[in-house]
Amino acid sequence: MKKTYFVGIFALLLAPFMVSSQELEAIQLYSQDELLSLIRTNSHLQRVRKDDCQLVKDIEARADIMQLPAYQYLYGDMLAYAVCVPRNVERGWDLMLQSAAQGLPEGLEQVGRYYHIGRFVQPDIDKAIIYLREASALGNLNAQLRLGKLLVSGQGSPVDFEQSYRWLHHAVTANPQQHKQIQQTLADLARKMPEAVVARAKRPIK
Repeated sequence: MKKTYFVGIFALLLAPFMVSSQELEAIQLYSQDELLSLIRTNSHLQRVRKDDCQLVKDIEARADIMQLPAYQYLYGDMLAYAVCVPRNVERGWDLMLQSAAQGLPEGLEQVGRYYHIGRFVQPDIDKAIIYLREASALGNLNAQLRLGKLLVSGQGSPVDFEQSYRWLHHAVTANPQQHKQIQQTLADLARKMPEAVVARAKRPIK
């Protein structure tokens, strides 16, 4: 009996430390900067899977209740691609639109891209250009490249040529593939504009 009593007391004394150990092992929710970094490298869904889907409720709350645009983007993708939650494309698309409506550059680029390629929605070049233009103005390089290529292909308005050239000319990237795409798109856009307009687009941005 004494031995059992001693073990019981010992277990009670250890209990607080055992709880603390479990808390330390819990997956921490992503910070805003961390989540945006994951989105920009297209590794956000992989991270959710890697974390064994432990953060689904927290992510959902920040998307639906707190309406944080980066989390709306994340949860929208999770629903659309059935990552850790049942597939619900309509709700996922609605969250993507909400993310874009709040001005998240990545959200604007995503919606514009999906309208361009017809993913989850019917292709709509006019809507694609509107979203891509807004994302481009906020410095999203993927949007700037896609918009430039659309303009080169004859979509959109020639009015956008100069601004598209300006964005790409002043873009900065360490990605060799993107750098090559920028050079090609700039060359294609330049052939559609007078030299004076190209020269003006190259001026430093104030």
